[in-house]
Amino acid sequence: MLPKDFGPWPTVHDYYRRWRRQGIWEQLNHTLREQVRVTAGKTAAPSAAIIDSQTIKTGDQACASGYDAGKKIEGRKRHVVVDTLGLLLWVIVGPANVQDRDGARPLLQAVIQRFSTLRKIWADSGYAGALVHWFQAQVGTHDCVLEIVRRLEGVSGFHILPKRWIVERTLGWWVKSRRLARDYETSTQSSESMIYLTMIRLMLKRLANANP
Repeated sequence: MLPKDFGPWPTVHDYYRRWRRQGIWEQLNHTLREQVRVTAGKTAAPSAAIIDSQTIKTGDQACASGYDAGKKIEGRKRHVVVDTLGLLLWVIVGPANVQDRDGARPLLQAVIQRFSTLRKIWADSGYAGALVHWFQAQVGTHDCVLEIVRRLEGVSGFHILPKRWIVERTLGWWVKSRRLARDYETSTQSSESMIYLTMIRLMLKRLANANP
């Protein structure tokens, strides 16, 4: 169903798949994020980040799906780290039955290796416990702390938590994208690429508005 202006769909898909395997989508995301940060008056490399996850339903063709008992959803889970502007640092997609603490480990390892400038990562109470101690052991010489942002005592119902709202806004951007409202991809690698593509489009729009 690709518009004819884009050429034969097998050719377009070949480029997409080749760039996915070469990590081009991730590289474009990282390059544009640095430009957006500088335009916003921040340093190119982030010093703080927020981690969270999002469970999403999948299409029938999806592999590597599972059941999230907490959300009561059959599908996949997006484990994500964003900077303080809500821009994507890293994402890993896996089955929805993987607990947040377990899914966070490879994600945090990748982020620490890539972003040596990070000094603090905020997380909700779902990441509390053994993961915090594991993280400090993994960080080693890196001066970075995993800080748990807990709900306010005595407050019931929905309320905005400091820093936590930033990643929630990013997840909201994703579900406004028709391609990400549900995970239609067969492979989790393609799911990750579609998330990077969505963020690339968002950042290009921001840069275009900042430099009319």
